[in-house]
Amino acid sequence: MTELVGEKMSASGRAGIGSYLAAAMRTLRQTIGGAHARNGHGDRERAQAIVRLLLTIVVALYLGVGVVTGAVSKPVGSFLTVYFVAFFLVSTLLFVAILRRPGVNHYRRAMAMALDFGSLTMTMIIGSEYVAPLYAILLWVTVGYGMRYGSRYLGIATLLALASLGFIMLGSSYWQAQPYIVAALAVTTIIVPLYAHMLLTDTREASDLATAANLAKSRFLAQASHDLRQPVHAIGLFTACLRDSGLAPDDKQMVDNIDRSLQSLSRLFRSLLDVATLDSGKISPNMEVVAVGPLIRTIVDQNVEAARWANVDLRFVKTNLRVRVDPNLLTIILQNLLSNALKYAPDAPVLIGCRRSGKSLSIHIHDCGQGISEQDRANVFEEFYRVSIQGKDVEGVGLGLSIVRRMATLMDLGVILESSLGRGTSVAITGLKITQEDETSRILRSNPPASLISGMKILLVEDDADVLMATKTMLEKWGCQVNAQQTAQFDVEPCDLLLADFDLNGDESGVDCIARVRSLLGRDIPAIIMTGHSDGRVQAEIGSADIPILSKPTRPAELRAAILARKLQLEQLDNGSKPQASESSGAMT
Repeated sequence: MTELVGEKMSASGRAGIGSYLAAAMRTLRQTIGGAHARNGHGDRERAQAIVRLLLTIVVALYLGVGVVTGAVSKPVGSFLTVYFVAFFLVSTLLFVAILRRPGVNHYRRAMAMALDFGSLTMTMIIGSEYVAPLYAILLWVTVGYGMRYGSRYLGIATLLALASLGFIMLGSSYWQAQPYIVAALAVTTIIVPLYAHMLLTDTREASDLATAANLAKSRFLAQASHDLRQPVHAIGLFTACLRDSGLAPDDKQMVDNIDRSLQSLSRLFRSLLDVATLDSGKISPNMEVVAVGPLIRTIVDQNVEAARWANVDLRFVKTNLRVRVDPNLLTIILQNLLSNALKYAPDAPVLIGCRRSGKSLSIHIHDCGQGISEQDRANVFEEFYRVSIQGKDVEGVGLGLSIVRRMATLMDLGVILESSLGRGTSVAITGLKITQEDETSRILRSNPPASLISGMKILLVEDDADVLMATKTMLEKWGCQVNAQQTAQFDVEPCDLLLADFDLNGDESGVDCIARVRSLLGRDIPAIIMTGHSDGRVQAEIGSADIPILSKPTRPAELRAAILARKLQLEQLDNGSKPQASESSGAMT
């Protein structure tokens, strides 16, 4: 296994260079074509600035050929050389300004337009017939402003282009002798932007319709995922209660089969909700210092049963490094990658390890499965694309790797996939920034003994009757004293912990319920929120980092670990000390 990993690491490094070069070429093509204009105002101006720098080099080379061949006189060539050097420096400063202060800046855009059209006008006046082909660049710049900044800028650019043609004709004897050509160019300068405006309008309307349809799809997925999570969450808790009821071996095997099916369904719901949340644009990374080793151990601990079902020898390499990252997003990324490895590489070893390169860290997941073909590798990051395995029906809908890439992009991380048929697959998350700061994330064991929370008084608020009964039954099996409430309106009694659903039928949410209970009891009772919505949305409404969020369906081990964390917090508050981070491995709370 170690030799195979070393060989894959080397192959990953060699192929990584090719991947970076391919990505660079793809970015260059997108930039010239204006593809970045879809990503935001800062990217639009940046793309325009890059095109300006590239065109400056092209025009300078073209003029250099003219000087060498004698088509451009040496005095004119010398002047244009000095001018374009200055132009390139100013364009570079403009590019730096855009990088330092991205966003919409109309004054900066106006200066760029004056620079572009003024330079092209001057060059075409003094360059005479040799620079006549530069009209193509004049037209390109005109349409480019409209495509990137909209119809208003397209109109302004068209007027500036017409004014440029007027100055060119007035200032150049060559163009004065070609009035019909100038007229044809003027007509072209009007017709092409006008046609571009019509295309822009149609494209904008089609884009608005597509956006509306996509948002409707996202809302449907989010709501469907939330509603279906409730019964799955309840079934999972009831199944856990059954497992602890002294069943016969055959009955335990049946419960294991039910649990396995539930986990498959749970992963599907999580994928649907992740896609819906990403489509809504409401995810923004919450970067913090995270200890990589405990986070990986937590994910491994949570997949021990899944690995056993897949007959996979799951291993990980310890590390003491810390990185600055969003722990929730990184957990989802690694969870999806590990789930894929367990699905597509059963009966084979899987290894998770880290690789340091200077101040950066990459996390690698290697499997020894049958690998992915070159054709499939080109499409695996597309939504709903699934790699088929002959003679086997693989569960899932093909969202895992799409979610991985989109979440990695949110944190400016890279995803590199390398695979060889018959030799397995390696996926690396690259670009994690190593830091020496102390970690702030709290890590607990994923499966703490139930006796540690025995005797706790828990106020449980859940509007779904089945979930309420399942959770109450589970907590009582762990020795807790449970006060179960199905609405947010009840007489508050002293308790050690408040466990509340986020959605409570009525005007109050779980957050409001926590605030009311804390106010009536006169102290900050430790609390936990359970929800079928995205963590980001709920966290934004909570507005506090001291209330952990558990996503439904919640595994009993995760719930128990979260309750234990709140108990430790309560004990530390009673002792007058601040909560400290536990260094043992387990569920993230």
